[in-house]
Formats: sequence, structure tokens, C-alpha cells
Amino acid sequence: MLEEVFQELRAGIEKAIEALRRDLSKVRTGRANAGMLDSIRVDYYGTPTPLQQMANISIPEPRLIAIKAWEKGQTKAIEKALRESDLGINPQVDGELVRIPIPALTEDRRKEMVKLTNKYGEESKVAVRKHRRDANEMLDSLEKDGDVSRDDADRAKKKVEEMVADGTKQVDTVIAAKAKDILEV
Repeated sequence: MLEEVFQELRAGIEKAIEALRRDLSKVRTGRANAGMLDSIRVDYYGTPTPLQQMANISIPEPRLIAIKAWEKGQTKAIEKALRESDLGINPQVDGELVRIPIPALTEDRRKEMVKLTNKYGEESKVAVRKHRRDANEMLDSLEKDGDVSRDDADRAKKKVEEMVADGTKQVDTVIAAKAKDILEV
């Protein structure tokens, strides 16, 4: 029974860290990254469609993203969606190809990106702490039902705290790596 609580907590912490990595992949660094465009939705015959589902996205150079629509008529819609996004990019249409030059980040913009990264990290830590609360509630109910002794429940709660501390350290490590990547000129 206790092992099930630990497995659920482990899975919850892993999900929180995975969600953090997914969120951080969208945060802009000084280099081109196709993950930056994951949140872009293009009006495809009246339906907001993810950009990846209607075009090839490639990175021919470290500071350039190239997008080639699968349908020739969608180039203008892709350009419009990119201009309206909050990424602060300036797409350039070259025939059927949309080029997005990625300018170097200014110092102020880098600091904003680090703040955003820290915000995502804090949200992830909150999720980890929520999983801790759930695990402790499960342990309390097991103890109350008489399925585990008080000593076993106390030992299990200490293990839960260790697992949460480890999960928080992992979040800090991911955040520090991303912040270093952003601040690198």
C-alpha cells in the first residue's frame, strides 16, 4: 500500500517536471528552435490548426527558421498567424517559403525571459507540492483505516518529504540550465 503511494507521487513529480520542460521549450533563447512555434495556430479554412500540422518547419541556420506550407495558398495565413503571435518575430515571405530570422535578444528581453522561466519553475514546484499534499492525505487515510501503523506512516511521510525535496532540486536544475542558456550571448 505504501509503495503505491510512493509510485503515485513519483509519477506526479515526473509529470510536473515533464510539463516544465515542455513549457520551457517554448521560451525563446538566442537561437532558433522549432519548439518556439508550438503554440502558433493558423486559420486553416476557418479552423485554428497547429502550424506543425500544415507545414514543414526546419532550422537551416542557428538564427533562422524556415517554414514551407504543404498547400501553396496557406503561406499568407501562416505569415499572418506568426505576425499576430506574441513571440515578437518578423516573418518574411519568399515565394512559398516563410523565413523567420531570430534576432539576438537584448539584455532586457533576456531578463524578461529568465523571469518567465522562473515563473514556470515556480508553477512546477507548486504542482510538486500539490502531489506531496495528496500523498500525505493518502497516508493519513491509510493510517486512519488501520492499514498501516502510526510509525510506518511517519516513516512514509519522511520518505515523501525526501522525494519532494529531490523533485524540487530537479526543477531548480532544469530552471538553472534554461536561464544559463537564455543569458548566454
